[in-house]
Amino acid sequence: MKRLLRIAAFCALGFFLSTVALTLLLRFFPPLTSGLMMERRIESWFSDEPYQRHYQWTAIEKINPALGVAVVAAEDQLFAEHAGFDWKAIEKAAIYNQKHKKTRGASTISQQTAKNLFLWSGRNWFRKGMEVYFTVLIETLWPKERILEVYVNIVELGDGVYGAEAAAQYFFKKNAAQLTSSEAALLAAVLPNPRVYQANKPSSYIRGRQRWILRNMQRLGGKSYIEDLPE
Repeated sequence: MKRLLRIAAFCALGFFLSTVALTLLLRFFPPLTSGLMMERRIESWFSDEPYQRHYQWTAIEKINPALGVAVVAAEDQLFAEHAGFDWKAIEKAAIYNQKHKKTRGASTISQQTAKNLFLWSGRNWFRKGMEVYFTVLIETLWPKERILEVYVNIVELGDGVYGAEAAAQYFFKKNAAQLTSSEAALLAAVLPNPRVYQANKPSSYIRGRQRWILRNMQRLGGKSYIEDLPE
């Protein structure tokens, strides 16, 4: 029994040290891929459907700040204030989910970054526990600006389209630095389901979300919001 405990402790320590090292490495170097990208690739193998990945890492300085503000306005307006978790939103979502069949999420940008980068889709408790762990890691080891930079580079914005640069080129035929505030809001508006909605062919629902996001972008302070994030 003691031997098993020692082995378990050794494995836990090895996991902790390796994940800390990986997270520190990714603070300074761009990821070559992500857990979500690999998941989509594996899905294509089993479905026999063609899959093409569009992904091009771009430093946050070369992305129009409007996109960063847009995703914060759409997904996590308390991003600059919380330490990875929006507890009030989690409580509200839990109450809502008890009363409705269709569930509502409350994941912050930090949680989504942890999930998209390191993990896989799913709602089981083990996966959620790992999401909490990696969220704490990136909030501890990365500044807020880095979390947002990684998020806007790996977030799924279309079927096989990941990140600001790929989405700007795929949907608007321009680079991420040239995106307008309106286009940035459209990209953020599809985030509920980027494999169904398209930023370049917005439905009335997406147009409504775009207008709501643009209002929230102004309320957050516009592009100055990004400048005020800790580097």
